[in-house]
Amino acid sequence: MTNPTDPSYFKTRTVEEWKASRRDTPEDVEEAKKLLLLIKDGADVFKTIRKNPLPNRGNISKYTLVLAYHQMVAAGELQEDPELLAKIRMKPSRTLSGVTTVTVLTAPWPCPGNCIFCPTDERMPKSYLPDEPGAARAFQNHFDPYLQVSSRIQSYEAVGHPTDKIELLILGGSWTSYPWDYQQHFIQRCFDAMNECESENLQQAQHINETASHRNVGLVVETRPDLLDAETLRKLRVLGVTKLQLGIQSMNDEILQLNRRSLTVKEALERVALARAAGFKIVLHWMPNLLGATPESDREDFKHFWQAPEEGYGYCPDELKIYPTQLLQGTDLYQEWERGNYEPYDMDTLVHLLADIKPTIQPYCRVNRVIRDIPSHHVVAGNTRSSLRMDIQELMKANGTACRCIRCREIRGQKVQPEDLVLNDFRYHAAYADEHFLQYVTENDKLAGYLRLSIPDHPENAPIDELKDCALIREVHIYGQSLPVGAEQSGAAQHIGLGSTLIEEACRIAGEMGFPRIAVIAAIGTRRYYESRGFERGEYYLIRKLK
Repeated sequence: MTNPTDPSYFKTRTVEEWKASRRDTPEDVEEAKKLLLLIKDGADVFKTIRKNPLPNRGNISKYTLVLAYHQMVAAGELQEDPELLAKIRMKPSRTLSGVTTVTVLTAPWPCPGNCIFCPTDERMPKSYLPDEPGAARAFQNHFDPYLQVSSRIQSYEAVGHPTDKIELLILGGSWTSYPWDYQQHFIQRCFDAMNECESENLQQAQHINETASHRNVGLVVETRPDLLDAETLRKLRVLGVTKLQLGIQSMNDEILQLNRRSLTVKEALERVALARAAGFKIVLHWMPNLLGATPESDREDFKHFWQAPEEGYGYCPDELKIYPTQLLQGTDLYQEWERGNYEPYDMDTLVHLLADIKPTIQPYCRVNRVIRDIPSHHVVAGNTRSSLRMDIQELMKANGTACRCIRCREIRGQKVQPEDLVLNDFRYHAAYADEHFLQYVTENDKLAGYLRLSIPDHPENAPIDELKDCALIREVHIYGQSLPVGAEQSGAAQHIGLGSTLIEEACRIAGEMGFPRIAVIAAIGTRRYYESRGFERGEYYLIRKLK
């Protein structure tokens, strides 16, 4: 039996080799063109594919349909039709949040932590395994940032996804523990891949990307909260980082100590607040079923995310990843299990726990994940079901409860008209900041777009000098199928002016509160968008003077 953890299991395969393996003959493409015309006239995609199999070769794939579509448009046989392309696109949900996410992984590097639940594989960055889906792509590309980005963009394009607005997600454990030279080189090469040209340095690569065909509209790195300080945050802005993923894991000091986490709850909160004061979007990781935890303690622990600063908390994450602890052989947690000191939750307990806590998530937070994609053959005990999110949703429906997180409220493919949207200001107080979540919602509370406006309690003490006395726009996001820059589509939320209106409302609120300036933590590919709306370049941020 093939061992997927053996290096020989991973054969590097280029996008060109993958395309060649499809074996789409000219006859296949001609058949696909016929099906396209049927689908364009209203026929169901999957029924049409099933009713028209290829002789002795099975069904036509969506990949072939997309290939036929592009050939027909290029030959003038078919007008560009975004709605038709959306129907035949493979995995359309990948870009329904408004951007196209490209995930890359850093090369192996020692982690300063020693958490008992993390797997260790010398070939991989700490906590990653070589056959996890995203990690496997990095392994196949020898962790080369250019190859990882370019191959992912090409694979998106091959199945019909837009790639002009890229959110770059850099995983690999503790990014800020890597050498500064490596950080600069890695991101420069990611930009080179998006720009489809070589650059002499990071600054040149960033400048080219402002008008490139694949613009970076968000740059995410993950690290440990204990590795953050004001100077580190400044360096992250030099790189173009706009969002931080931070492993909190628990808000119980005893459990943190048992699992060998380095920071206390109070210290972690201070680092989260520092990152928010620098304008970064905050993604926190939480792990139920750690050593020492019980379902009851996890329910109590989860409440702390949303509790007010006066109660000693105020994390208020913008996004959340829930990673139920999975027992993996070779970890120190496995040894605790062998001694009888640890017991993983059974599936019924885990599903009920998550179904109970999910309705308490605040409407300004997006739950990105409720499971870690670790292949089941690695898991000794604990959750192995990839359908966990659906299991939770079914139980919530049976219980008559619902989740109001951003992911559950996104309009996704739903058509909207501007006159049907209402602008709401959802206010909440995080540690050291008053937050305004300005959101455009439909009559049934579906989310079309939002802006995060942060009003610091002490603007004179900003961690980066140019933010002193500034209100902060930490994010502007418009939902729906990602569209090319400047494109319009009937009923689509993008490119109908929602972002501009949200910015003006944020400026109005900040001005009425007496702030002389407002800053935005712009990604490299969005700099010119903000400049066209009255912002000027500072050293690390774009800033607009307020009347």
